Amino acid sequence: MLIGYARVSTTDQNLDLQLDALKQAGCELLFTDTISGAKAERPGLKDALSHLRRDDTLVVWKLDRLGRTTKGLIDLVELLKERGIGFKSLQDNIDTSTPMGQFFFVVFSAIAELERSVIRERSKAGLAAARARGRKGGRPFALKGQDRVDAMLLIESGRPTQYIMEKFKVSRSTVDRNWKQWKSEKELSADKKPKPKREAAGEEIRA
Repeated sequence: MLIGYARVSTTDQNLDLQLDALKQAGCELLFTDTISGAKAERPGLKDALSHLRRDDTLVVWKLDRLGRTTKGLIDLVELLKERGIGFKSLQDNIDTSTPMGQFFFVVFSAIAELERSVIRERSKAGLAAARARGRKGGRPFALKGQDRVDAMLLIESGRPTQYIMEKFKVSRSTVDRNWKQWKSEKELSADKKPKPKREAAGEEIRA
């Protein structure tokens, strides 16, 4: 089955040109959006993707109707390929049922893999640079045991939060959360302490 998708960015623009071309191409179902291509949430495209089954084909008037960002296009094309769904762009002469169309899928897959490799390499380089400066990568440590006690006592003595973060290698939210808990624990502890008994007025106090 051929399923068509059309999109315009504003209500001032008209969908008729795209819809007529999709109908002429043989699309049995049509879905539309009136929304910017930069928006991640596009209800019409979401509906179109939910109706697509293996061996169906998604048809658009032009490639940029699917989105404005290269990453968004790559991710969507990868998704179609994984689900066994074809893709056709009328104005760009892309049709994955043809050898050239299959080549289009191969190129987009290669670009996607290249992008993932670049991200991995940047992450490794960032971690290596951090280690060279004496910092460890990954999530900041939590405050536990004696470190937590020491950190809270330092705050009580007037040390700033930034000093605690750097000394114990924790995030600001970790310091703030522990400080709030620390104060609550101290208040609770104070409430539990037995209060001194008072002698009744006029009662004789014996030695």
